[in-house]
Amino acid sequence: MASKEEKEAEMPLKKTREDYKKQKELDEARKSGIEPAEQDEFGQDINPHIPQYIKDSPWYLQMNGPTLTHQRIQPETVKSYDLSDKLYKKGLTNRVATKFRKGACQNCGAITHKKIDCLEKPRKVGARWTGKDFAPDEHIPDMPKLDFEGKRDRWVGYDAIDHKEVLEEFAKVERVKQDLKAEALNDPTVVVAPGPSKDDSDEEIVEDEYKYTEQANMPGTKFDNKKRQTVRNLRIREDTAKYLLNLDDASAHYDPKSRSMRDNPLAGLDHKKPSELSFSGENFVRSTGQVKEISKLQLFAWEANQRGSSVHLQAEPTKAALLHTEYEKRKDDFKTEVSKSIIDRYGGKEHLQAPPKELIFASTEEYVEYSRTGKIVKGQEKVVPKSKYQEDIHVNGHSTVYGSFYSEGKWGYRCCRATYKQAYCTGRTAGADVPLNEGGSMEDHGSVDTEAADRSKPLMEIHAEKMIEERKRKKQEEKKDRENPLAREERLKKVLQDLDARSAQEKADSLDERKRTYNSMAADTGAMPTEEEMEAYKLRKHMRADPMSSFAKDK
Repeated sequence: MASKEEKEAEMPLKKTREDYKKQKELDEARKSGIEPAEQDEFGQDINPHIPQYIKDSPWYLQMNGPTLTHQRIQPETVKSYDLSDKLYKKGLTNRVATKFRKGACQNCGAITHKKIDCLEKPRKVGARWTGKDFAPDEHIPDMPKLDFEGKRDRWVGYDAIDHKEVLEEFAKVERVKQDLKAEALNDPTVVVAPGPSKDDSDEEIVEDEYKYTEQANMPGTKFDNKKRQTVRNLRIREDTAKYLLNLDDASAHYDPKSRSMRDNPLAGLDHKKPSELSFSGENFVRSTGQVKEISKLQLFAWEANQRGSSVHLQAEPTKAALLHTEYEKRKDDFKTEVSKSIIDRYGGKEHLQAPPKELIFASTEEYVEYSRTGKIVKGQEKVVPKSKYQEDIHVNGHSTVYGSFYSEGKWGYRCCRATYKQAYCTGRTAGADVPLNEGGSMEDHGSVDTEAADRSKPLMEIHAEKMIEERKRKKQEEKKDRENPLAREERLKKVLQDLDARSAQEKADSLDERKRTYNSMAADTGAMPTEEEMEAYKLRKHMRADPMSSFAKDK
């Protein structure tokens, strides 16, 4: 701690009356120019007309001699800002999630913002619950620290190299236009009408250019002549604006004056087709329906006008349509004459009258004869086309593929009866001697002899025999029921008693339905329920939709 004497030594000394008088005289001399002005520590003159309370520095700064440093901006208080030409990434990334991530937007599925900040149109069912149609994530830019002007600079973060692509695209369009113009000049099928004479003045040409300018509406507006008011074509406020679909600078260009975006803003980011997207660009909408025909007609009118023909699609649509029809007809006639002259000179007309391709590729000279069972007796079997997936690849020493064996609800390998997919082949196990049926599952020992002889039969024939046996069994049961009508009722009563006993046992044990194990209600044999069991179930089932169910005596 500093002592009291040290603190008093640091304080400025109090001036006497004579000191004040001398200082005042010196200041007056400096103001009048008799004495030179004071200089600070940097050797710069201090204006003598500056008031004393501004010139004097605080005592705690401990300044030695006259100075104005305390009135200037201190370096430690100056804020540093980044340059406005600093580049940073922004817009959408190529990362698209396949499942919902914790903390992501519940509406679109992007991880870079929350639902309250989502710019996409609110979905009826969000991506969190549907699990599909996830939006790509956005770049989170490291925003530079900008000053007042930098925050209001519209070109912040713009890379001037990108403008080179615009120039290259413009030059490419100009080259294509020149090529099309050169091809049109060399095409003899173009209809060229007599153009205006050279005596026409420049004023008439300018007047023709602005002939329909007054009737044209400004882009984005509609003028009603009857009501004398202008209506702007505003978008629905719930829809996402076109310029917010993709914030990347390299995406589709948006024209704010006409509110149009010609290219697809989501091209290369979304794996959907353009027809499945909510917005695929203005050009995509204009290339459907009869727009192509109108575009061809407009292109014909422009080309004809360039060659001197006074054709205007909007001013004279009938004339333009008739000229275009005549042009197409002359073009077809010219092609026909050219092909006919080539055939007359070189021949080969018989090759143009060939049968249709469907008939050519459907017929073949290969003869194949089949038996009644479907086996090939004579000829070669048709080659089955291979799948695009890899087939007959045996892993871990197995000689068969996984899924060639089935037993007790489990799939496995037929060679060693292993049901674990990653297991190694152990050869023939204890159960390997049991024969398999046509589906690869194990058979009962009693049915081995009966079905061993059926392996040589086709599957269709075996299925037909089984269906015939099933029909015979049903007919025999129906015949027995007609001979003894009480037999069916007795069987039904027995099933009902078993069903009641089972339900009573479940109530006694207070079995909870939520704790019931999987497939616990299935029969031990795995057989389908009989007709009596189905009828008993329907009799015991409580029909809530039936208004008379509450009056039933036997429930």
